[in-house]
Amino acid sequence: MPDLPTPQDATEAALFSECWDAVLAYADLCTSGSTAATQLGREAFAHGIREARAAEAGPVRGTARRPARLPRIPLLLTSVRTTAAAWEEEGQGHKLDPDLRLWLNSDKAARYTGPPLQRPLALRGLRDLQQADAELLWFTEVEALPLSVVARRLGLDPAGAAEELQQVRTLFRDRCHRNHLDTPMDAQCRSYARLLDAVTRSSAAETPGDLSRHLATCVQCAEAAACLRLHGGALPGALAGGVIGWGGLAYLERRRRAAEVRLGTGRPGSADKAAGEPEDGEQKARVARNGLLVAAVLVSVLALGVSLMPFGGGGDDLGAPGTDRQPVADPAPPLPSAPSLPPATSKPADRTTQGTKQPEKSGKPVGRSRHTEPQGTSSPTERTEPDESGDPVCRVEYDLVNQWPDGFQATVTVTSAESLDTWRVAWSFRDGQKVGQMWDASVSQNGSRVTATAADYNKSVPAGGDLAFGFLASWHGKNSPPYDFEVNGHACAKGS
Repeated sequence: MPDLPTPQDATEAALFSECWDAVLAYADLCTSGSTAATQLGREAFAHGIREARAAEAGPVRGTARRPARLPRIPLLLTSVRTTAAAWEEEGQGHKLDPDLRLWLNSDKAARYTGPPLQRPLALRGLRDLQQADAELLWFTEVEALPLSVVARRLGLDPAGAAEELQQVRTLFRDRCHRNHLDTPMDAQCRSYARLLDAVTRSSAAETPGDLSRHLATCVQCAEAAACLRLHGGALPGALAGGVIGWGGLAYLERRRRAAEVRLGTGRPGSADKAAGEPEDGEQKARVARNGLLVAAVLVSVLALGVSLMPFGGGGDDLGAPGTDRQPVADPAPPLPSAPSLPPATSKPADRTTQGTKQPEKSGKPVGRSRHTEPQGTSSPTERTEPDESGDPVCRVEYDLVNQWPDGFQATVTVTSAESLDTWRVAWSFRDGQKVGQMWDASVSQNGSRVTATAADYNKSVPAGGDLAFGFLASWHGKNSPPYDFEVNGHACAKGS
């Protein structure tokens, strides 16, 4: 296992602490265990630092241009990916995540090392920016650091940092648009390129139906739309997925949660802690131990409650809905909160997923309750079943747009009978399908259960209106349609 490079000065020493945290976070996603994650992280970090130092010491081309290169953190993250690819070629692939191994041996991975004009737009656009501009964009959009912290770190005027960031976003968009026009594409994509540029410039512009259908079937143009649309919160996902590749969205979520912990969001007395300062090891261990103790007590209480519950007629149903697991682990485990008990429903649960076994009124145990985390304008704790005698609260249509040997593309359209302030759509897969990328919503997956959460720009849905999003996923052996759809905890009927 290689030693970590020695910092050349105090400034680089401060960068090393932050960079190592990012590298280890991504290496942990790429491997099958903590030991392999540390080994992959050390190798990638040593290789990436050597590459960064060589690029910084290299000659500058011309009088006003610098060599095209990534900022240090995304450069190190791409080093993790290339080191993982080297492991796969050297016969050490058993140490890697199985889904990453499939990705490394697919055409998707080849895009990042193939011809420059075929590489993802976000990667090309970020490399085209000046170093300070690229760092400002990456720190705020992907690492999720507050703008005031980023401004102080980069030596910017805090009063003008917001305007500077907006200018950098616009510049990044222009670079991506130019690169999109330079990308080899077929006649249909070429015909939509300028229309796509016009539609994504304004948040009020409506996407024509033919362009919307094209974006649902063309991955290349969908990536361009995510880079060109600065409003709506699509830019962080476009940057993470385009620069890092596999696991980009999971890394994005992990860094957002790490920033919350590191900056002490919502914790009294910790707001003044310097950004990037590592958590105290003893405090982390204490929090983890306390979390485990609280979890054990809660499980014991729930088990005792179930064992003492009367199973005769007339007993109310008791459920213990869990929370949807995020795609990545917390940097420091939070203290779990006690689960809430939903009110009794008019009929027992009839489907099985995760949770605590519920007794029927007849006294016979039934399957476990589905894990939901309701949000929106509907009741926050009560989950309703579709009423066979009346109109359901929502109807869902699932459309398999395209399918290939190891993956597929699909869209989900939900018609809500009630107006929604925000929404969360959940469903289950039967055959182990894994969602890798989603647009017009953010995604998390816990086993077979998938949850799509509204983006900032499409949270509101009028009564009788539709919400829609699409995704790419992998499958093996069989690709049965999903089932058990819910919106904000309310079961949905299938569309006709």
